[in-house]
Amino acid sequence: RICSNARTIPVLSYEEAAELAYFGAKVLHPKTIKPAVVNAIPVRVCNTFQPDLVGTMVLAESGETANKIKSIASKKNITILRINSARMLGAYGFMSAVFQVFDRHRTVIDVISTSEVSVALTLDNSESLEKVVEDLRRLGEVEVETGYAVICVVGEGLRASTGLASKIFSTIEDVNVALVSHGASAVNLTFVVKETDAAGVIKKLHQEFFNEGGAVVR
Repeated sequence: RICSNARTIPVLSYEEAAELAYFGAKVLHPKTIKPAVVNAIPVRVCNTFQPDLVGTMVLAESGETANKIKSIASKKNITILRINSARMLGAYGFMSAVFQVFDRHRTVIDVISTSEVSVALTLDNSESLEKVVEDLRRLGEVEVETGYAVICVVGEGLRASTGLASKIFSTIEDVNVALVSHGASAVNLTFVVKETDAAGVIKKLHQEFFNEGGAVVR
């Protein structure tokens, strides 16, 4: 829907497929992969509109591609919360208090990034946003920013690839990146941009990394 020349991915690992499913690829629910992982069951994802095509195989290991990146997924209608508090400096238990707020209101956090005195995180469910913000303000100052999108770049060996993150961000150097999460997963680099910039960002990354036969799924 975004890149007309996107192609099917031949092989994905369980971990890659789970990341894509969570961050916007609509074919698989994230929990679909868990029983396959536990029992080492290969999963083939097919296109019901094109049943003769081979589709995508999801296996325990998929190997690296030449450019390390296999796919780009995105999720819209994202809200960023920024919590600033001097109480964080050198303290323990602060992050636990933050997570308890979200647990109390049954609200899931997508992406999180921290510094010594601040936490930035994203939500795609704003149903309990007012109550969440009210409780968080007991811990520090809270800023709420709406209208963002999460972009998820996925591929085996991504975390260990020297210079790849630099190449990704230099490709979109004219776009403001509001938040970055990298290193928690070996196969995922996630960042947040304005929703109005999301399609352009995906097209630029697709052109840079897949213009000679790569693949992207939505």
